[in-house]
Amino acid sequence: MRSRVLTVLLLVLALLMPASVASARGVVADLATRLAAIPGMTVVSRTEPTGYQFFVLTYRQPADHRHPGGGTYEQRLTLLHRADDAPVVLATSGYGLPATPGPSRTEPTTLLNANQVSVEHRFFSPSRPAPADWSDLNIWQEASDEHRIVQAFKAIYAGKWIQTGGSKGGMTSVYHRRFYPNDVDGVVAYVAPNDPLNELDGAYDRFFATVGDPACRSALNGVQKEALKRRDRLVPMLQADAAANGWTFTRTLGTADRSLELTVLDTVWAFWQYLGTSSCAGVPPATATDQQLYDWIDAVASWSFYTDQGLEYYWPYYYQAATQLGWADLRFDHLRGLRRYPGLYTANSALPRELRKPHNPLPMIDVDLWVRTLSQRMMFVYGQNDPWSAERFAPSRRDSYLYVAPGANHGARIAGLNPADSAAATATLRRWAGVSTATAELRTVPLPLDDMLPTRGARR
Repeated sequence: MRSRVLTVLLLVLALLMPASVASARGVVADLATRLAAIPGMTVVSRTEPTGYQFFVLTYRQPADHRHPGGGTYEQRLTLLHRADDAPVVLATSGYGLPATPGPSRTEPTTLLNANQVSVEHRFFSPSRPAPADWSDLNIWQEASDEHRIVQAFKAIYAGKWIQTGGSKGGMTSVYHRRFYPNDVDGVVAYVAPNDPLNELDGAYDRFFATVGDPACRSALNGVQKEALKRRDRLVPMLQADAAANGWTFTRTLGTADRSLELTVLDTVWAFWQYLGTSSCAGVPPATATDQQLYDWIDAVASWSFYTDQGLEYYWPYYYQAATQLGWADLRFDHLRGLRRYPGLYTANSALPRELRKPHNPLPMIDVDLWVRTLSQRMMFVYGQNDPWSAERFAPSRRDSYLYVAPGANHGARIAGLNPADSAAATATLRRWAGVSTATAELRTVPLPLDDMLPTRGARR
């Protein structure tokens, strides 16, 4: 009799025991089983960083959500699990996941002590249908991918959801919110560009006319002028590097000369996107040697980027920019008479000929209007010295906010805001997620911060 009572008590305790205090092996096995039970979900791998469980997964998606009975593809994603009752952060980079994904946390995940689902954008390899119909790469299709993922995971996580992303990932989170406004409870979009009309891109030119101090702006403009004046000497240097490293130009830009011009045009943008005022002193003067000039541009903008090999990974981004997202249409008045290829600074230039398409401005006009008028619980964080922060989303007044991090580049974060704004943004985020400060600050083992940005390139 006593043994039966003891058995019943143990069963009751097991049912009442929080997942966070169960044995690590039991939690992983149980969660893996629940994940595998989701139709279309495959558990690729699982590891146990201290305090968490980390899964690499794939989820079967329709190639075209308008015709879900047609072809499918496997979309890669990862899950960083802390507790069943913790909120979930949906992290969208807008690009691909690392070749070998590892556990990391976005800033909102850290501030909320949350679980995190990270999603690879459709058409970034290996999350690409085969054969690929590139017309299926648009903002609604990806938003529909994410909608299905959220609905699938809500079978496990019934709490609050927050979506986040940086740069193109921030844009992706906005588009998901536009098409499926009830999927998540709030959005934190970092340094998310808003290009509703390319023809009205004067905000970017105004940015470059005022960022930093006059001496730094003049020195950077001088680098571009000198490089284009010296192209007859710099192009052979680029060709030698290409031969040594196996770079080619035939699929996209066509020639080393066109690649050099586009890299030079991109140099000042890359300087402010990734560096900033602290690096102004290192800008080479007009008296710099060819090698000094070449090496500095390589360190800032990378000669390898505008090659067939450098661009191929980013084709899905450039396709989206060409067809829907838009791009920064700069005037480059200070380079008049030095450019050989008018119209080169466009998204289509970075694509192979078969993927080049005309631009349709209507999707971005629609998103911009919706964010301004109907959006709610959206937070935008921009960097004062970031080119992509020059043309911003303007959120509605429906519990939505815009913050600018002083002096920050494309890596702007809530932690980089002035103290009052940082505290307000953090409090808002925790309110949306239903998390108290005490819960958010529970002691957990630190993990690397996922900055949600690509390591280089795409001017995003």
